[in-house]
Amino acid sequence: MKGAHVLVIEDNEQNLYLMRFLLEQHGFVVSEAVDGPRGIEAALRDVPDMILLDIQLPLMDGYAVARELRRHDALRDLPIVAVTSYAMPDDRGKCLAAGATDYIEKPIDPESFVDRIRGHLTGRRGRGSGISE
Repeated sequence: MKGAHVLVIEDNEQNLYLMRFLLEQHGFVVSEAVDGPRGIEAALRDVPDMILLDIQLPLMDGYAVARELRRHDALRDLPIVAVTSYAMPDDRGKCLAAGATDYIEKPIDPESFVDRIRGHLTGRRGRGSGISE
């Protein structure tokens, strides 16, 4: 998956640093946004191969961000993975209903995180992505 572009929409510096570090160590290209409106703008300006989306964001929560992202044709089929500390039984369902493809609980597990991300990018080659294996 070298070269895959992942947009991380996350307002917590430590979480952002950890995700960026893990992804870049495995050859991903990472861009970031610290709130929902900036994340939507970044995704539309330079369509990534995948979006990692925090749910507890300033200005606009991750549910609203996911719904807005799904309104745009270029982002409709893009993997959006909610990365959140919400861990109640119905939280996963809320994330998926808002448009997320998957849900990863915080704190993230550094041992399995990159494999989970790769799993969502498999099969996306040839769709205009920068992904190579």
